[in-house]
Amino acid sequence: MAMWVFGYGSLMWKTGFPYDEKLVGFIKGYRRVFYQGSTDHRGTPSFPGRTVTLEPRANEICWGVAYKIAGEEDKKVALEYLEVREKQYDVKSRLDFFTDPSSATPQVSQVLVYIASPNKDVNVNYLGPASLEEIARQIFYAEGPSGPNMEYLFKLEMALLQCGCEEMHIKNLADAVRKLLV
Repeated sequence: MAMWVFGYGSLMWKTGFPYDEKLVGFIKGYRRVFYQGSTDHRGTPSFPGRTVTLEPRANEICWGVAYKIAGEEDKKVALEYLEVREKQYDVKSRLDFFTDPSSATPQVSQVLVYIASPNKDVNVNYLGPASLEEIARQIFYAEGPSGPNMEYLFKLEMALLQCGCEEMHIKNLADAVRKLLV
């Protein structure tokens, strides 16, 4: 039986594991937010970057990419890789994945989704909400072993556009960071 993994952040452009199929689509009941601190990829412990996580929100959808992993060895490799890469994401959910906005029937059920919860007892890097300007400044200045935090934001914006999705929150945040570049 195949395993499916949903990417809504850097997994959209940098998978890092072998997969058999890739579908563009969305999950329901969540929105993408820049509330997770990154101290190991796009920031440091002394100056965390911000990466996306999911926040439950009725009537919202979050676009991304689902990856099908069929082979047993490939599933093992993918899970081992994701457990390291997504180690700051403390919740693993199984959600329905849709490709057709007019359909009530999911394309794939039980897609694995990594979520960084707001529970500071288990997720010490959760930063939470802030103003658009504050998040933009933090993203502008943060840099970690995987590169500048603004690169993450701009790649996310581009990946969403390539999926045919312009998400206003991401566009507005990217525009705010671009203003700091001048």
